[in-house]
Amino acid sequence: MAYTKKPRPYKREYQKQKERGEHESRMERQRARRAYDKKGIERKGKDVSHKKALSKGGKNKDGTKLESPKKNRSRNYKKKK
Repeated sequence: MAYTKKPRPYKREYQKQKERGEHESRMERQRARRAYDKKGIERKGKDVSHKKALSKGGKNKDGTKLESPKKNRSRNYKKKK
């Protein structure tokens, strides 16, 4: 959805994201990436994969690992509606 005539409603998008429950998962992914950065582990070209998918109720304390983007994204851990 392109906003050509009016500015993009970032605040509204953020609120919608929180309502859908996407905010917590996004923050959990960010914390996992920052933890690898803090340890000094090079993650260039890799994804931080959660051993138990966030969409299935997983958290960072369940374990993370570095994986190729193709392998990490090929798993179909979609949230059930």
